[in-house]
Amino acid sequence: MASETSHSLQQVEAKQTTVGNYFVANYPPFSFWTPERVSDAFAVFEQMPQPGTDLGLYLHIPFCRKRCHFCYFRVYTDKNAAQIRHYMKAVLRELDLYANRPFVGGRDLRFVYFGGGTPSYLSAEQLRYLFEGMKERLAWDRVEEVTFECEPGTLNEKKLRALKDLGVTRLSLGIENFNQQILEINGRAHGAKEIDQAYNSAREVGFDQINIDLIAGMVNETPENWARCVARAIELEPECITIYQMEVPYNTTLYQRMQQEGLVTAPVADWTTKRQWVGDAFRELEKAGYTVGSAYTAVRTPQKTRFVYRDQLWSGADLLGVGVASFGLINGVHYQNQHNWAPYLDKLDRGELPIHRALAMTDDEKCIREFILQMKLGSVRRHYFLDKFGVDIGTRFGAALSDLQARGYAYVDESGVTLSRESLLRVDTLLPAFFLPEHQDVRYA
Repeated sequence: MASETSHSLQQVEAKQTTVGNYFVANYPPFSFWTPERVSDAFAVFEQMPQPGTDLGLYLHIPFCRKRCHFCYFRVYTDKNAAQIRHYMKAVLRELDLYANRPFVGGRDLRFVYFGGGTPSYLSAEQLRYLFEGMKERLAWDRVEEVTFECEPGTLNEKKLRALKDLGVTRLSLGIENFNQQILEINGRAHGAKEIDQAYNSAREVGFDQINIDLIAGMVNETPENWARCVARAIELEPECITIYQMEVPYNTTLYQRMQQEGLVTAPVADWTTKRQWVGDAFRELEKAGYTVGSAYTAVRTPQKTRFVYRDQLWSGADLLGVGVASFGLINGVHYQNQHNWAPYLDKLDRGELPIHRALAMTDDEKCIREFILQMKLGSVRRHYFLDKFGVDIGTRFGAALSDLQARGYAYVDESGVTLSRESLLRVDTLLPAFFLPEHQDVRYA
């Protein structure tokens, strides 16, 4: 759900990739969420929902076949079937503790996201147990989207049919690269041959919204191979293609290798090259009929392809975060669960909510959060913020917007803000300028 490292704007502008994380996932920075503020979360759970605010669910599945060298999420590669069963029971117990809280207020879920880790690590039988238990505890009748992250090597026809039958509408395949050697060097669990098998099976089963993830600038990537990866992605014709730029957070095995070898610069492409590669990919995708919809995504048919989870989350929807280390947002209060296995399970075994840290946002912080996240879409509408917050973004963010416009990164008029393609490719480096002063130049998480 979020980075666990400091935001490193300087390293990005310096072009070389060093340790740190450039991706702005939320606001205020995670380092301001504290155990002392957990009472903020407990208090908001007892309040009725704000009228017109949708509710979504994020579930963290922390199991993987192996840990990728660039992975910074909470994952486990050593859990047996009994431990996985214990975890699933704990997740359902957590939902029990939430189901009758006032903030749920009888609301139907509007979107559900299974992230990881590797949700597709679970067997078809485990998935049925988990889905059925979740549907018994929260209303799914109005769910518009169920997104499920997959590692290609964990998929087979039986599991895919189970996911389709259980209601998954958006399958997200973590392909990252199509080159066998690059997959191996970067520690991916799946191989190149498994990609086609997984994708073709998903099509045969009948999934009509498939996203594939790629990462620009992995270890040993070359311009020629990157071009082949983009071409292959276009050949597959997925509904959505998401492209991230490679980064090296502190808690990764790649960073450990850098420490052992005394490296300051990571053995991956520099930021100028990564931005160029993503820009090249977007141009090729547009030639193939795709539409660039954010700093990271291109969709084949915008009229049919939506990403409800992203759009709702970036527009202030409530998010019930469940599972170890999971993040949530309820009525303007951020919270994160216990981020280690034993404390998370121990809390739930005692019948207690496993919340580790929290932060209640001010009205200004709520406005800033939605503004910076919607900037990632490439445009922000002035009337949205006037109607919702009573804030004119041209006045509230005037100095930072004037700077972007002077640098040719944005066009600002009465309708709102539109980013240039060049600024969209580096948008995460630009967003801290819109943070409150106390949130700038500090540890991000």
